[in-house]
Amino acid sequence: MDTEKKLRILSDAAKYDVACTSSGVDRAGQPGSVGSAMACGICHSFSSDGRCISLLKVLQTNACMYDCQYCVNRKSNDVPRATFAPRELAELMMNFYRRNYIEGLFLSSAIVKSPDYTMEMLYKTLHLVRKEYRFNGYIHVKAIPGASQELIQAVGYLADRMSVNIELPSEKSLRLLAPDKAKQDILGPMRQVKDGIVQNKEEVALFRAATPFVPAGQSTQLIVGATPESDHSIVALAEGLYKKYTLKRVFYSAYNPVTDKNPLLPVIKPPMLREHRLYQADWLLRFYGFAAAELFRKSENLPMDLDPKCNWALQNLEQFPVEINRADYWTLLRVPGIGVKSALRIVSARKVGNLQFDHLKKMGIVLKRAKYFITCNGRMMEGISAIASSPDILHLSLSENKAGANGQLSLFDRYTGLLPEPAAQKPALPELVKEAVGLAAWRA
Repeated sequence: MDTEKKLRILSDAAKYDVACTSSGVDRAGQPGSVGSAMACGICHSFSSDGRCISLLKVLQTNACMYDCQYCVNRKSNDVPRATFAPRELAELMMNFYRRNYIEGLFLSSAIVKSPDYTMEMLYKTLHLVRKEYRFNGYIHVKAIPGASQELIQAVGYLADRMSVNIELPSEKSLRLLAPDKAKQDILGPMRQVKDGIVQNKEEVALFRAATPFVPAGQSTQLIVGATPESDHSIVALAEGLYKKYTLKRVFYSAYNPVTDKNPLLPVIKPPMLREHRLYQADWLLRFYGFAAAELFRKSENLPMDLDPKCNWALQNLEQFPVEINRADYWTLLRVPGIGVKSALRIVSARKVGNLQFDHLKKMGIVLKRAKYFITCNGRMMEGISAIASSPDILHLSLSENKAGANGQLSLFDRYTGLLPEPAAQKPALPELVKEAVGLAAWRA
């Protein structure tokens, strides 16, 4: 099989791995090496001069020995198979870089022969790219569950970011749909990478020339909708991973049906809005000081018609209104329509003088949400007090889908005949996407 056909097969097989993230590492070019890494972003991001920065996203092989029911590369699936030899992939990647097609590499793999054999293939590829071809740019690699600690350690010194995909939100679901994988095979490498990062920071503090170990941190990916876990259980798992393994990101990937013949799997895709709501909740955990339990006091799932922050505010109206000129930073962050940068601007600007509603609008606060929950100098915005005193009217005013999706879509109602028609579920994406983009730039 020629290289072009292999690339077509293995790049298409890699599309289900989520990697749209900033690199998280700044590394300038070095004499005798090729490329550099910039913290502003790598995959589908934009640099300060407007360039789109991209990765070569590819699998080492899609010939898998496992039969995970949700995976397109499972051994029982009849798809074309291909494998890159380490040197073949290294040369291909460097040729793409020299032609300015890419600025980095995202490398994953199905598991062929054994976890150690697959991890050794990844190591050989990265070793050629780093040592022989002297590539100094960004590399994100997937650690193979069940691989030896020595191989994971060796790869960690060659990569900028590593990820170990949990994929399914519970051990029960993992046993049901991926019986070849064990929970400890996934959490073991995750723990090892975390410990290696901590130890490496101490080494770098003592010896500045110490080789960095996974300097951009680690991430993981959860498949949403393949199994019946609630949003609460998914977000609670993510919260635990952030605390225990100090992950940089948890990615949520809506399940893509790969077969209609397996009774264990849903036959339709989950609504993309559910994936989006989980990302919004995730940002509240990471940047806004929320806990998972706070977001799910009255329901196990996030609502379709409200973003998680507005939903929390409606369930905690006793904490509002908030006085803009006196509230502390963390209290301001809990007001719908006020983001991280907006809260910092408020705290800074009110040192000069009292703020009014027209000042807030100029600062970028989303007043169409915030106006129901704030006061300026003890007064609410004109015409708002009557609406804010009625939770039902306030819910309708904040709703992003006035046509009315009446709650979280369940993927498993089809078994009881209660599943809504897919054509009726077409909610509009919320404007909080714009705020998320701004926060991403601020975090970088």
